[in-house]
Amino acid sequence: MFHPKWQNLAEMKEYIAGLIQSAVDTLKASGELPAEVSPKIMIDNTRDKSHGDFASNIALTLAKPAGKPPRQIAERLCSIILEQAIVDKKGVEKAEIAGPGFINFFVSSASSFAVVTDILSSGEAYGRSDVGKNQKVQVEFVSANPTGPLHVGHGRGAAYGATVADLLAAVGFDVQREYYVNDAGRQMNILAASIWLRYLELQGEKFTFPCNGYKGEYIYDIAKGLSNDHGEKFKHSAEVVFKNIPADEPAGGDKEIHIDALIARCKTLLGEEDYLTVFDAGLDNIVGDIKDDLGDFGVHYQNWFSEKSLSDSIDGVIEQLDKSGHIYEKEGALWFRSTEFGDDKDRVVKRDNGETTYFASDIAYHKNKFERGFAQVINIWGADHHGYIARVKAALEALELNPEQLTVKLVQFAILYRGTERVQMSTRSGSFVTLRELREEVSNDAARFFYVTRKAEQHMDFDLELAKSESKDNPVYYIQYAHARICSVLRKLAEQNITWNQENGLANLELLSLEHERDLATKLSKYPEVLNNAAINLEPHALTHYLKELAADFHTYYNAHKMLVEDADLRDARITLGMAVRQVLANGLNLLGVSAPEEM
Repeated sequence: MFHPKWQNLAEMKEYIAGLIQSAVDTLKASGELPAEVSPKIMIDNTRDKSHGDFASNIALTLAKPAGKPPRQIAERLCSIILEQAIVDKKGVEKAEIAGPGFINFFVSSASSFAVVTDILSSGEAYGRSDVGKNQKVQVEFVSANPTGPLHVGHGRGAAYGATVADLLAAVGFDVQREYYVNDAGRQMNILAASIWLRYLELQGEKFTFPCNGYKGEYIYDIAKGLSNDHGEKFKHSAEVVFKNIPADEPAGGDKEIHIDALIARCKTLLGEEDYLTVFDAGLDNIVGDIKDDLGDFGVHYQNWFSEKSLSDSIDGVIEQLDKSGHIYEKEGALWFRSTEFGDDKDRVVKRDNGETTYFASDIAYHKNKFERGFAQVINIWGADHHGYIARVKAALEALELNPEQLTVKLVQFAILYRGTERVQMSTRSGSFVTLRELREEVSNDAARFFYVTRKAEQHMDFDLELAKSESKDNPVYYIQYAHARICSVLRKLAEQNITWNQENGLANLELLSLEHERDLATKLSKYPEVLNNAAINLEPHALTHYLKELAADFHTYYNAHKMLVEDADLRDARITLGMAVRQVLANGLNLLGVSAPEEM
């Protein structure tokens, strides 16, 4: 049997590019091409099978410097290439000229099926590479404020971030997954005040809950825990709590001033120690819930980074920027000159009351990231953070750090529909569908897959009914069914007391003469390239599309042709091809955080 030395699409493209380069060098040596010519050689997959397997426009590229028609150059290149291909015996059967001067390459059938051997010998490692050279990369994602449970909008960032991290690891990067816990600042104080006010209600106090407080059922649950653990320790009368507090919005006041005054009253009445107890009850409960939720979703982190841990470094960063002339004072506040680095306006880093801003924390946090030695930092933010990119990169440049080492991917929130009704999501109002509820309804697999089927920056409607359906219209079901279908072939063999011999199957791959079989082999050979591109471009959707196409190709083949034929050699060869498909489906699904069931 013919055993070519190349094993996948990328290797074959590299080999053909080498043939072309060698031919170009020959023409340069003979004076048919200028010595200084150094063309970029592009090898593309052909769309039309009649045009072969690969194509190159090299002759068109060389026409102008050579001063000759492209087809004339193509003829000379083809002649040299075919001579070398015959000597190499690596699977290029012929090279033809098409159109104005394109060169189409045809690969031998045996060469096409060599990928099956590679897949079955590599197993779970097939498609993985060391392209990343173990460079340290940090992927920070989700990082939702710990002020409530994760909702379906957060789920998309979780699925995207986890998959991007896994893809990068699969191509050789040393990846650290990080969650930035916003455990400091005003929103956390609003959370603490909301919990305390619900606690007071449980203690029998009557008042109107602030419209700007957190109202979800989970706030009651945390308040109940405080009541059970501490009794009346934190109780104060509503009269004392609300005395001289500015009016809330429904009463003609300002809701922001109202909630800030309640926070201040909460801190005063409770004192530092008791306020911290209430604060930590909310933080610990919600962060614990987020960790559990993400863990059950198959999303895991190496590091949970606390914003509070930056408290000692924020002033130092502001001082560093000040010394380098990037800070000025205006109306009692300190401003960063971010417009000097391309931002649309300067940004406050310390308010006139002495409090530092969220942006100041962000500067300190990103400085900390780069001090940890990451070659690349990838932030995955919600689309509403678009305005933050320029200011953060401006701060990095001002700190003499390389902003090109920071990549920010914006993820549009997924919009959930029940029938034709859109479900509103608001952490404040408490009217939202949690990620946990979504997972329970459609399954982890469907949620993880659906969330990454489109580019992160594209709008997404999450179709609940489609995600739950068992049909070919549901892409994750269709892919999993292909995997299970191949597994069923082995069960049918056992029922018939027939043994599949993999070695015999590999030895007889040349018996696979059907167009569907060659299509499958070609598709399998593309997997490493798809995986590499999906990782480098941070585009998991490319992998979902590939798996859908591979599953469709297999279903078409399975429906049109019998695998368990009488001829043992052909049967083993077909099953061996099917097992290679099963392996690649499993490998791809695993990187997406989706299971590969053996039965459905």
